[in-house]
Amino acid sequence: MNLKTSFFERKGKVSIVHDDSNAAEQLARELLLNIPGVTGRPIIFVCIGTDRSTGDSLGPLVGSILEEKQLQSFYVYGTLDEPIHAVNLADKLKEIQTLHVNPYIIGIDACLGRIKNVGIIQVGNGPVKPGAGVNKELPAVGDIHITGIVNVSGFMEFFVLQNTRLNLVMRMAKTIALGIYQASLLYSKQNWMEVDWIEEEKTN
Repeated sequence: MNLKTSFFERKGKVSIVHDDSNAAEQLARELLLNIPGVTGRPIIFVCIGTDRSTGDSLGPLVGSILEEKQLQSFYVYGTLDEPIHAVNLADKLKEIQTLHVNPYIIGIDACLGRIKNVGIIQVGNGPVKPGAGVNKELPAVGDIHITGIVNVSGFMEFFVLQNTRLNLVMRMAKTIALGIYQASLLYSKQNWMEVDWIEEEKTN
C-alpha cells in the first residue's frame, strides 16, 4: 500500500497521515459520519494517557488543546492537568456515565504499530482497548475510537513508549485536536439546521 496516499481504509479502519495538508478535514469528516446527529445524546471525548510517558501523552495533549478551544458541542475528559490513565480509568468512566445520559463516547489513545504506519491516525468503530500494547487489562472505551500510532511495536513496548519523540506526538495531537474542533463547528451548525427543519415540519 502506498503510504503517500493520505487517506485509506485498512481492516475496517480509516487511516489518515497526520501531516497531510487535509488531515484535520478528513478526521472531521469521519467523526461527523459516525457520531449521532440531533438525538440529544451528549458527545464525549475521553482522552486516555499520561504525561509521564512521552508516547502515552497523545491523549492528554489532545484533551488540553481542546480544553483551550472551549468546545461548545462536545465534552472532553482527560487533560495534562487531569489525565485519565490506568489507575483512574474505570472510575472516570463511571463518573461520565453518571453525569451524562446515554453518552456517545469517542476514545482517544496512543498505540504502537508497524514502522511504516508510525504517524498514522486511525478512526475505527468500537472501543479502544487501553493498555493492550503493554499487557494491561483495562476497560474498553468508546462507541468509536481515534488512535495515533506513535512508535513501533514488538519489543520492550513500555520502553518504546517512554522513548518516543515528543515532536511527533505533539504534531499528531495538534492534528487530532484540530479535526475534532472542525467537527464541533460543523456539528453545531448541522444540528441547528436539523432543528430548524424539524420545527418547520411541525408547523406545516
